[in-house]
Amino acid sequence: MAEENKTNDEKKTEGKESFLNENTLEIITVVLLGITALLTAWASYVGSIHGGNQATNYATSNNLSSDGNALYNSAVQTLTQDMSVWNTILDYDIEILYADSVNDTEAVEAYVWKLQWFCMDNLTDDMAEMIGYDQTAFNDGVNDTAEILDWLNDESGNALESPFTDDAFVQSYFDESNAKLDEAQAVLEQGQQDNANGDKFSLVTVIYSVALFLLGIVGVFKNQTNKKIVLAISLVCLVIAVIFMVTIPLPASGGIFG
Repeated sequence: MAEENKTNDEKKTEGKESFLNENTLEIITVVLLGITALLTAWASYVGSIHGGNQATNYATSNNLSSDGNALYNSAVQTLTQDMSVWNTILDYDIEILYADSVNDTEAVEAYVWKLQWFCMDNLTDDMAEMIGYDQTAFNDGVNDTAEILDWLNDESGNALESPFTDDAFVQSYFDESNAKLDEAQAVLEQGQQDNANGDKFSLVTVIYSVALFLLGIVGVFKNQTNKKIVLAISLVCLVIAVIFMVTIPLPASGGIFG
């Protein structure tokens, strides 16, 4: 009876071990080696694309920053020049108003003529709009002096108020340079993100390498229990690497990603 029970126990043990016999372990190991090798190659490929995008974005950001700084310097020069233009216009305005107040018609005509020609050559459309100077109406040869005097005496005071007291107007000189610098910052941040993603893919590759190493030494062990333990650890490493990899964004461009 005891022998019969022993035989049954042995059969149960054999039945339990039959699924993970020597051949099955070898097949599983080979399959996992192939999958891990492919995933390692994929992670290395995607990581290299992130690295290439990082270098490209850094170079592009530097170029955009250079352009933005050049535009900023140009805007400063233009602003300074327009401020000088405004000071000259204001001088003519005051001379016209004074001459008109003392009924010096010839002086009024003379300064109006100077104002017209100066504005025609130096006044920008944006500044003309800010101070209410109508280039077309004030230079058409029809009642120009009267129209300019009406403009100077208008209750709004635009003709005598500096347009540079308006922060939005001053800021408009730097809109183009700020847009270029903002673009440079956005590209730089994308490059930094590519750098971070590339580092993450490098870590994934390291984990895959550990899994490959463990799978490679499975056959060294003679004891099946040891083989199963090493195989299980390598499988855990593989699963962790896959889960980690799928959480990392793919490159925005480059390689097969266009």
